[in-house]
Amino acid sequence: MKSSEFQYNEEYIRNSRGVELFACRWIPSSSSSPKALVFLCHGYGMECSDSMKECGIRLASAGYAVFGMDYEGHGRSMGSRCYIKKFANVVNDCYDYYTSICAQEEYMDKGRFLYGESMGGAVTLLLHKKDPLFWNGAILVAPMCKISEKVKPHPVVINLLTRVEEIIPKWKIVPTKDVIDAAFKDLVKREEVRNNKLIYQDKPRLKTALEMLRTSMNLEDTLHEITMPFFVLHGEADIVTDPEISKALYEKASTKDKTLKLYPGMWHALTSGEPDCNVDLVFADIINWLDLRTADPASLTVTPIRVGNTRTVERVTTVSNGQRKPKRPFFNLLCGLNRGRLVPRSSV
Repeated sequence: MKSSEFQYNEEYIRNSRGVELFACRWIPSSSSSPKALVFLCHGYGMECSDSMKECGIRLASAGYAVFGMDYEGHGRSMGSRCYIKKFANVVNDCYDYYTSICAQEEYMDKGRFLYGESMGGAVTLLLHKKDPLFWNGAILVAPMCKISEKVKPHPVVINLLTRVEEIIPKWKIVPTKDVIDAAFKDLVKREEVRNNKLIYQDKPRLKTALEMLRTSMNLEDTLHEITMPFFVLHGEADIVTDPEISKALYEKASTKDKTLKLYPGMWHALTSGEPDCNVDLVFADIINWLDLRTADPASLTVTPIRVGNTRTVERVTTVSNGQRKPKRPFFNLLCGLNRGRLVPRSSV
């Protein structure tokens, strides 16, 4: 894709707990306004600016304004690496930032679509449950609505770990198989993922693993509460998240506008781990689904944003055209800068 087809920008924001989070956006360069807004929810241990760059570029080139955010402790955001104290914190951070974008004057009348991959699928569904009428639809790529029995720890192990989660919440002691080997089919792309230092590749932290497990089990029991339009895509050869749960989501969700597509032979990372021809096919399906629902803007019901309903998100640092614009005291910068680039303060 030509970079002239979109503009890419980065910024740092501060969440309600005072933690600085990395955010980025891909905006179509055309003179006309974007067809709709798409908000990215990345997977466990992943991030937006690199591992979801292909998604941002393709959707922006198709006319959509795309926004992403690295969860606390993920990617370029601050916090203990890949530590999720409460899954609700991830959901609330996404909700605060993404609704603040929707509240901007140039975007207030635009359709709002969520896009979640793997664990991001769980975040997407919980964002919908948090505010059922706010979002116009969702794309769910191999969503985490249930942990596959092939990668889930034994029940005895889960029971033992639950007993000590408040004592050693950050310990990296959860036994798991290599998710990268199981998720990325293309060997070259698999190696690129391994070389991406922004991606967490250590054992899951105890609290994080149990929060993910509880969240997926809760979603599995409440699939009937999903009322927004959605398109769920899953590789039939996926052994990380169970394709059967995507079928269950399709069957149990209350919405009438729902689409399920299973891809024979494809693995977990549909948009980043398959051969290019497969990735092209997946993105063509995604863009077609979005185009069909945004072709007539008048048919989209955009819930008005009431004054005071969205939390003001503090912008800390802005990057535009490669130039960083600091908006915080110098002593804070010393804690997070590494050769001019912010990195997580804590890796423990």
